Amino acid sequence: MTGNPDTPDRPTGVPADRPGDVTGDLPGGGGGDITGDLPDDVAALSYEAARDELTDLVRRLEAGSAPLEESLALWERGELLARRCEQVLDGALARLDAARPGRVD
Repeated sequence: MTGNPDTPDRPTGVPADRPGDVTGDLPGGGGGDITGDLPDDVAALSYEAARDELTDLVRRLEAGSAPLEESLALWERGELLARRCEQVLDGALARLDAARPGRVD
């Protein structure tokens, strides 16, 4: 992630349908659409559960001890978990926006 306003905020080499879209073409469909279908086991996770599993996956990937195929599977699962977290956060933001007085529909 760069934080540079001239550079999209996504990892290098990750395809994106829109600037700043880190979802790209992920397993489980979606093609960059954060509301796309997630596998049932991921869609059922709370924000906290998805975040905790994602944190564990990152630790395992950073350790660098997993074989390539396992690392790829961990990465793909991590992408799905990140999408789930973003879904929950987007929903919370929508609820907050709807609760604000003087909002425009």
